[in-house]
Amino acid sequence: MSPLNWFGSSVEVSDMGIAGINASTPLNEAAINKALDDNYRLRSGMGTRNGTVTSFYQALDGDTVVMTISGDDSGKVKRVNVENDAIKTAWGVKIGTPFSDLYEKAYGVCQKGQGDNANDVECVSKESRHVSYLFSGEWRGPEGLMPSDDTLKDWKISQIVWHANAI
Repeated sequence: MSPLNWFGSSVEVSDMGIAGINASTPLNEAAINKALDDNYRLRSGMGTRNGTVTSFYQALDGDTVVMTISGDDSGKVKRVNVENDAIKTAWGVKIGTPFSDLYEKAYGVCQKGQGDNANDVECVSKESRHVSYLFSGEWRGPEGLMPSDDTLKDWKISQIVWHANAI
């Protein structure tokens, strides 16, 4: 069990990054381990995002993926996807928070998810353009279209995403 579980998580997502990970963090195992205080086991891999090859590390607590840290050929961290509800934002938002608790309308702040998240909706945080939320839920509308605000109100955050570059 991770030491974070003994005393509660002190890791949080903010405008500047998550834990010790920020835009200047090198995308390598040693730097990420140091930024996360060696509290997680790291697993490396490669994938694609929007047609670009990306490298990533998954931070695991036991066999559970807590977050995925990814970058591109710049060698720096570009994105962190938080997948564990023990980690929240500096302003208290966490996985499982309903859309209706944060937004009235999707227009201007949300877009259809892409790639692996094509069935989700991604919305920019009101507090930081470096943080977005991936909302998941039930919808049987036409592929490629955004669900209505009335449908989205019951969707919940499935991932919190920190972006090195403001979105």
